[in-house]
Amino acid sequence: MLTVTCPYCGINADESELSPGGEAHLKRFGPGSTDADFEQYLFGRQNPRGVHFERWRHAYGCGKWFHAARCTVTLEVFGTYAAQTYEPPQDIKDAITAKRPDWVWEALS
Repeated sequence: MLTVTCPYCGINADESELSPGGEAHLKRFGPGSTDADFEQYLFGRQNPRGVHFERWRHAYGCGKWFHAARCTVTLEVFGTYAAQTYEPPQDIKDAITAKRPDWVWEALS
């Protein structure tokens, strides 16, 4: 079972207390964007084998949205952080590279 720590209330919540929200750090397009940009925002998602950044909501707790960095193969959680950030904090990037030296952060375009 997946266990994730909510960065707001500090509770170690198992997946039954959380609601998944899909991929984190998506670039959203506003008025005047092209149809291709909007299509990519709606339907284009990464589905990596390995490190992945996701949105979660502590549904049966504080109710807040947050991001989690985890491995899709082992379910190892490298850390959680506020949803209002544009990229993972350096300590989470360091935790990932400590276990996977070849991993590099790539911001979504």
